[in-house]
Amino acid sequence: MALYIGLDVGTTTLSTVVLDAETGRLLARQTVAHGAHATSPEEKARGRSELDLMRLRRLVIQSLAEITTQVSSYRRLIKGIGVTGQMHGVAFLGPDAAPLRPAITWEDRRAEERLPDGDETYLARFLSLAGGPEAFARTGSLPATGYLGPTLFWLHLNGQLPPPPARACFIPDAVVSFLTGLPPCTDPTDGGSSGIFDIVAREWDWALITRVGLPREIFPKVREAGEPVGPLLPALAAQVGLPTETYVFVALGDNQASFLGSVREPARSLLLNVGTGAQISALVGGFHLLPGLDTRYFPGGRYLLVGAGLFGGRTYAYLRDFFRQVGVAFFGGRGDEEIYDEMTRLAAQVPPGAEGLRCLPTFTGTRTDPTARGSFTGITPYNLTPGHLTRALLEGMAEGFYQFYLQMQPLLGERTHLVGSGNGLRRNRLLAAIVARRFGLPLHIPALEEEAAVGAALIAAVGAGEWASLDAAASLLRYADTVEA
Repeated sequence: MALYIGLDVGTTTLSTVVLDAETGRLLARQTVAHGAHATSPEEKARGRSELDLMRLRRLVIQSLAEITTQVSSYRRLIKGIGVTGQMHGVAFLGPDAAPLRPAITWEDRRAEERLPDGDETYLARFLSLAGGPEAFARTGSLPATGYLGPTLFWLHLNGQLPPPPARACFIPDAVVSFLTGLPPCTDPTDGGSSGIFDIVAREWDWALITRVGLPREIFPKVREAGEPVGPLLPALAAQVGLPTETYVFVALGDNQASFLGSVREPARSLLLNVGTGAQISALVGGFHLLPGLDTRYFPGGRYLLVGAGLFGGRTYAYLRDFFRQVGVAFFGGRGDEEIYDEMTRLAAQVPPGAEGLRCLPTFTGTRTDPTARGSFTGITPYNLTPGHLTRALLEGMAEGFYQFYLQMQPLLGERTHLVGSGNGLRRNRLLAAIVARRFGLPLHIPALEEEAAVGAALIAAVGAGEWASLDAAASLLRYADTVEA
């Protein structure tokens, strides 16, 4: 038996699993709120989103120690640690792998601010200097606010870019450096989320980087996800109770990790992932560009077509918060009531179609149009109820997924398997049923929870030689439940 730890640094949580690479069983798992957000209410109101990396580092160490204790009799069989986490954002490390400032996450919107010299936003200036939309043909997507590239551009123009020998990297890359003490490196799955990375050449787009005026020396070396980086720092290994020869592997993006940890038949499947955000993903053999979709590198030289919506668990939370505010304003509520179950119960009593009520759930814009806003339409005296509003929102999310799929179909043809990962589908059976109905396919729910962490453990196992390929490792996966269309 060889065991591998998977670590997923999410937007709001830190998930850790221990995977048996022979049987595919999880011997232990845990998820905790990481509480590392370091944005004051005033800064949050300005669209800022930052993460205290020292606090995150302490929690990573604590989580490794706790998960190791859960499998204490097997700890000597743990061979490696795979890491994944939130994409797009940026962290800064010094030569000793110490954080130089708070990380900036994918939710940050400072690139939408206007430049002091006119009406142009930082993001618009960045796109213009890069050469316009055609300059990003090999990056897989147009950059958006919260991406590493535009964020670095904002910092550079505002004199806040840490000077050399600082290195910019992604938050999962920083975690790998914390564990090994080595300089950060990145891979094409995370690099491709920056807006300034050539996912065909699998290297930073140096010509583009020069045009927007960013210093070359700040960027980390590129390696393939799943390659061994180095062993745990000896003192850290002793602190968490792991063997000193436990290796840490190059991190990968959470979208790709979720695909790895969810999909048993990659070439025949669509993956819908609903967490804080949401994506629909399909694996293809080569690089293709389709309007309105991201193309993301997948380990081993393949690619994912991705419809990345800014609707997901966070969107559902907006409606919950509205209902809370109504409770506070009119009925003496505290404003912290957990009402998700009641929302879902009421929505389940509403017939499909929400009696004409429609929701466009783009409340915070889209990747291609950050200024877009959501809407409820078709309101009548009979469907203006909490249940109808909730049902219409969930159906709007399902419709968003399906429209992305229609954009993919000319290249994919028909996909026969629909897989749903993330707590937004696993815990909300009504949303799962609505999605299955819209696609006309059964929705398979993976047996192993914390799919991204599972994917990180799997790629570490492949990198260590336990499995010959990622597709071979996928044979370990099982589906625990199926929601019929």
